[in-house]
Amino acid sequence: MNPMLPAPTADALAHSRRMADHLRSLIREAGGWVPFSRFMDAALYAPGLGYYAAGATKFGAAGDFVTAPELTPLFGRTLAHAIAPVLAGTGGEVLELGAGSGRLAADVLGELERHDALPQRYAILDLSADLRERQRETLERTVPHLAGRVAWLDALPARFTGVILGNEVFDALPVEVVHWTDAGPQARGVVAADDGFAWQDRAIADPVLRARAEALDLVPDYVSEINLAADALVASLAACLDRGLVLMIDYGFAAREYYHPQRHMGTLRAHYRHHALDDPFYLPGLCDLTAHVDFSAVAQAGMAAGLTLAGFTSQAGFLLNSGLTELLMQTPPADAAAYLPQANAVQRLVSPAEMGELFKVIGLSKGEVPPLAGFARGNRLHTL
Repeated sequence: MNPMLPAPTADALAHSRRMADHLRSLIREAGGWVPFSRFMDAALYAPGLGYYAAGATKFGAAGDFVTAPELTPLFGRTLAHAIAPVLAGTGGEVLELGAGSGRLAADVLGELERHDALPQRYAILDLSADLRERQRETLERTVPHLAGRVAWLDALPARFTGVILGNEVFDALPVEVVHWTDAGPQARGVVAADDGFAWQDRAIADPVLRARAEALDLVPDYVSEINLAADALVASLAACLDRGLVLMIDYGFAAREYYHPQRHMGTLRAHYRHHALDDPFYLPGLCDLTAHVDFSAVAQAGMAAGLTLAGFTSQAGFLLNSGLTELLMQTPPADAAAYLPQANAVQRLVSPAEMGELFKVIGLSKGEVPPLAGFARGNRLHTL
């Protein structure tokens, strides 16, 4: 363990050891090597063991990271304003993917109610039983009279009309790690080692991954990620969407920035108790594993599946265009105790040095959908 990081409790350490044993068994059954995507999938989602499948606190000051909805209710309230015209124009519902603590759902529902724009149903697709229970608790505590509108799904519906919403969904999908060499791109996978796990390269067996890696044509010794799972998710969303909008918010770049020469070690990170680590094998089961999003690939997957690009911009631009400042000013600045915490949170959401520039918003639509104010100024579709 790293002595510079917070020490896990005895129970947490025991849990991590069980997770490590499970991963070693998975590697052994696969012949001694697994692609990193399979390792990441198990480390995050293995039933009862994976980071998102077990009961440890993940969100907020007591967890491993803070998401935008945890910073301030103004984030969800602003998104409610952004999607309200689409809900009105389609007569549809909301489907949130990976709803975290339930904070975003509560804030969106509360603001839609204030503007008499509530959908008949707010569906949540989250396969973690632990997180589902936390979401129920959050909704019952904050908007108990609206909790009855929320339904949890086990899979995407066959047909859907309205808004599909996701905050930090793509970054938690298992990624392929690729090492470009003099002999061409190699799949970087995981083997068991005496002290845990280690990297090992092998020839790329998947023709889709090989074609994507070869098309990028990166220089030898470049290591990065390709997220085939994101492509598959976008295709699935397109297949179920009859009419409406897919609105996704996450940290990442267009392809030109994602595969920039200076980013030659990739974007894969582990998050543990508010520390970002380069070692994805540290305390498996206790660390979140993430990679930044290649939004050019997301856009291409959407168009290939029949969706239309509705817009792409920074989180700061989208939130400010959608009325974030006006919502903040509903709290009088003279009331410093109420105003200053919200103003500080808004600063984190929009500052280029914080979340404002690193986080992006992409919209993908199908059918007739009203234009979103969030993309009215500063639309960066040309960068994709």
